[in-house]
Amino acid sequence: MSLRNKLVDVALQWQESFGVAPSITNTISEYDAASLVGMTEKEYSEYMQDKTAVSKGTDFIYKGIRYQVKANRPSGKKGSSVTWVPKASNYEWDKLIWILYDKNYVMQEAWEWSVKDYKLAFDSIKRLDPNHYRKGKCLYHKNIYTSED
Repeated sequence: MSLRNKLVDVALQWQESFGVAPSITNTISEYDAASLVGMTEKEYSEYMQDKTAVSKGTDFIYKGIRYQVKANRPSGKKGSSVTWVPKASNYEWDKLIWILYDKNYVMQEAWEWSVKDYKLAFDSIKRLDPNHYRKGKCLYHKNIYTSED
């Protein structure tokens, strides 16, 4: 079992025992976004070694491109569907990736925005929802009609 899957498993066990999952969505989404753009686990590990949990603007850099990552995960409880998505608070990045997970941290969608297009589309909008981000470049979209579900 991969380290990512172990972390998800523990978070889901925690949620089952205590009602709320620990805050791992940012950590998981940054790792998954790096994978989506082609960064290997080894490259990601090496890049992250001297980083801290708080970094302004850029979550990781790969092939000279600065990436900002945003993500949402519903808890699965009644009323927990995703109706709001986090908005970038600065433009100190080149590309933004938004990831939507299901309640088990399985990626459902991933969308990419250049800083120029993002700023043009969303700078004047106060509250964003998933449909806003879905107007970007699709990096991943799980086929909801597959037998995997």
